Amino acid sequence: MSGGMATPALPAGAERLPGKVVDTAVAWSIKLAAPQASPRLRQAFAAWLAASPQHALAWQRVALLRGDLGGLPPALALGTLNAAQALHDERKHSQQLRRRAVLGALSCGGMLLGGGWAAYRHAPWQRVMADFSTGVGERRRWQLADGTLLELNTDSAASAALSGDRRWIRFTRGEIMITTGADAGAGAGRPFWVQTPVGRLQALGTRFVVRLDDQQVRVSVQEGAVALHPDSGVPGGVVNAGESRWMSAAVDMPAPSPGFAADAWTRDVVAGSNLRLADLLRELQRYQHGHIWCDARVADLRVSGVFHLNDVAKALETLALTHPIAIARYTRLLTVVRPRQG
Repeated sequence: MSGGMATPALPAGAERLPGKVVDTAVAWSIKLAAPQASPRLRQAFAAWLAASPQHALAWQRVALLRGDLGGLPPALALGTLNAAQALHDERKHSQQLRRRAVLGALSCGGMLLGGGWAAYRHAPWQRVMADFSTGVGERRRWQLADGTLLELNTDSAASAALSGDRRWIRFTRGEIMITTGADAGAGAGRPFWVQTPVGRLQALGTRFVVRLDDQQVRVSVQEGAVALHPDSGVPGGVVNAGESRWMSAAVDMPAPSPGFAADAWTRDVVAGSNLRLADLLRELQRYQHGHIWCDARVADLRVSGVFHLNDVAKALETLALTHPIAIARYTRLLTVVRPRQG
């Protein structure tokens, strides 16, 4: 991605599409570009394309951007689509100023993706192929046949298999809360396992949160206990109620508190006391498209409170009313938090 890349303009008055529709169109683009794309996959895509005029329009716009954005994650591609449309609607002078801001953000995004792309590149496949998934900013819950409750946080993916002798959850992206069911009617209680990218977890009659972060998972237990089994085969520890541990493929270790409640997102909030501002902004960023950039001069500012996740922009405005910071937005792609002047 280079600084000379031009943002494609969309036609004046173009329809704004739901984020889920565009996200799915980008995911289809990635899947169909794979060498192993099968006739059945292409038939499924054709059915999706014909199901709604919005699907066809989203696909047309993704095709327009595919030359520049084909390698980007769906979330960032969606932000760029919205930014392009917003840019076109601005008056000419304002349009030029905002385009420069967006291009700067894209250049910054390119540098960020250089380090983080390896972890993100599988996201379209994880979400499309999983039994249960959520988009950016979405939180959902499902109840399995054994009574287990699954709650997925933003941008997450998992699958489930209830067999004759065991229960399996395959967790591949994001964050999940699991409240294991009583497994009534299945005879003797079947063991409950969670497979993660770095090892297995065995739930011992419990409620717990698992968060995937790069090459490790954080396990936070609210009730019961969870046994850890890293992929290396070394003996893992047991996480009891009120405790958290990190597990990588090789080892597990205690996890210091991040400053906010691990399960607060199930109540649609981030809640904490004496949080570092930069850490809070990083957490809020997970629930929206685009990047929140924090000026180093306010990064260490301490904040406390309950911040609602259904409207990140409003949460930031509330912060600006009660702390010496200013919020500047450059389309949906970039929000800047800096010291308040004067």
